[in-house]
Amino acid sequence: MVKMVRSSRIFSDCVIFSFLMLICFGMTYATESDIFCLRNVKESLTDPYNYLWSWDFNNKTEGFICKFTGVECWHPDENRVLNLKLSNMGLKGQFPRAIQNCSSLTGLDLSINKLSLTIPGDISTLLAFVTSLDLSSNDFSGEIPVSLANCTYLNHITLDQNQLTGQIPAEFSLLPRLKTFSVANNLLTGPVPKFRQNIVTEESYANNSGLCGPPLDPCQAQSSKSNTAVIAGAAVGGVTVSILGIGIGLFFYVRRLPLKKKEEDPEGNKWARSLKGTKAVKVSIFENSVSKMKLSDLMKATGNFSKSNIIGSGRTGTVYKAILDDGTTLMIKRLQQSQHSDKEFMSEMATLGTVKHRNLVPLLGFCQTKKERLLVYKNMPNGVLHDLLHPAEGGSTVEWSLRLKIAIGAAKGLAWLHHSCNPRIIHRNISSKCILLGEDFEPKISDFGLARLMNPIDTHLSTFVNGEFGDFGYVAPEYARTLVATPKGDVYSFGTVLLELVTGERPNRVAKAPETFKGNLVEWVTDLSSNAKLHDAVDESLVGKGVDDEIFQCLKVACKCVGATPKERPSMFEVYQLLRAIGSKYNFTIEDDIMVPIDTGDAGNLEELIVARDGK
Repeated sequence: MVKMVRSSRIFSDCVIFSFLMLICFGMTYATESDIFCLRNVKESLTDPYNYLWSWDFNNKTEGFICKFTGVECWHPDENRVLNLKLSNMGLKGQFPRAIQNCSSLTGLDLSINKLSLTIPGDISTLLAFVTSLDLSSNDFSGEIPVSLANCTYLNHITLDQNQLTGQIPAEFSLLPRLKTFSVANNLLTGPVPKFRQNIVTEESYANNSGLCGPPLDPCQAQSSKSNTAVIAGAAVGGVTVSILGIGIGLFFYVRRLPLKKKEEDPEGNKWARSLKGTKAVKVSIFENSVSKMKLSDLMKATGNFSKSNIIGSGRTGTVYKAILDDGTTLMIKRLQQSQHSDKEFMSEMATLGTVKHRNLVPLLGFCQTKKERLLVYKNMPNGVLHDLLHPAEGGSTVEWSLRLKIAIGAAKGLAWLHHSCNPRIIHRNISSKCILLGEDFEPKISDFGLARLMNPIDTHLSTFVNGEFGDFGYVAPEYARTLVATPKGDVYSFGTVLLELVTGERPNRVAKAPETFKGNLVEWVTDLSSNAKLHDAVDESLVGKGVDDEIFQCLKVACKCVGATPKERPSMFEVYQLLRAIGSKYNFTIEDDIMVPIDTGDAGNLEELIVARDGK
């Protein structure tokens, strides 16, 4: 009996040992495979803005790839990729086939990049276990591969705003777990799949003029008899007029060639063609100084929304430069799909149209047609603050007085939104990319009110944390926990902008930090502050020009704004007042239109900051 028990235990131990060995072998293989996967994905893509700078494969610690930008792991100490989120990074190239080596991948988001050519026909072998796929806002062309229907774990498919052609594979209706499916703003044709109820709406197919079938208009079926008659008639007619047609065609070909090239401009935005029958739609205008316009005027002014006229893009939409016949220059923003109904959108526009301030980009009007929503803004001749501070070619420097002027004006605009605007507005997406520069480089905040318009429920701000609304480096740390937008979250984001102005560094990558440092701008400055080396953060081009004291005061205000908890941060009114005091000798500001009663807590914070500023 004892021998039997002992033998049983030995057998059980062997089984457990073998099972553990199999798990360890599988984890080791997954680790090596996933590292190989990410290394090859990075090598296959062009990263013009260096968003993937943190992908350092020289590190061999446990879970090191889990600290890479856009990488989520099954466990922080295990190199197995769960989700890959590389949205809005400007990445170029083809669909990265190396993704197949991320053997545990369940989510892939490559949206809002510049990926092109076709989606691989064997995509089901590359993404065997994926549950969520987002390839929207790229330049993918060709047909949607039928093999995608073999990814039976898919819950969400988003292929919006590409140049996909052909039919949507009917096999997609057989995907057992599919909850959402969207292919809006493509060039698709033919009948749509017969999905289960509530999976798709008309918006899922918007701006694909060739699609038909529920929930869209019925497909126009023709009998075989009528088809035969049409074919026979066409054959006879073709023989009769072919010679005459060729002659006329050759005559007009040469004369119409320049016009044809213009109409078939490969840079043209093909989604705009679907608006052909709605050009007479009027643009609602808020200001009398702007002449009345129709949609046709906007299309003409943007070259039918030509890609060559794109001056910016983000999660809320794409911005086009528009030049009217009278020479007036405007900015037209084409919004991404909104969760608001038409009535709610009209109401929101009516509110935003009344929001006027010297340091806000004026919303001049809007147009709504065929699910398209276009916003008309006054043009800002000096571009975007981000491009001024971080030019693509590098080497540009901006003098301190201009940086301080921009900081004060932007703070004033944001403080007005928080404290004096009715209704008060939390921006939710403050960054150097949404601060535009008007004449004399007067800063003006754009996109105010749009984050709420695109996503009206605060608890949905988990998408903000994942980079869908904001840029990496600007998001306040408490969003990951609370998922609620607050004014102090805007203060944190603005503090990051101040750090950009003082240091000249990007928010997500610090060029002059040691190679071993893998954090963002806020973390780098925080480390320097804790080690009494805060002066090392200042842009070297600003040092020794008689303004060191002003720069350091501004840096301390920025550090207060990016405090770890909301309670540590000042209000935007306090930030504006502090910056205004620092730049008092320059006479940047005119009338002060922000009247905010300061309660005891705010007064205490303000007094503390003034003491820190004056060094008393």
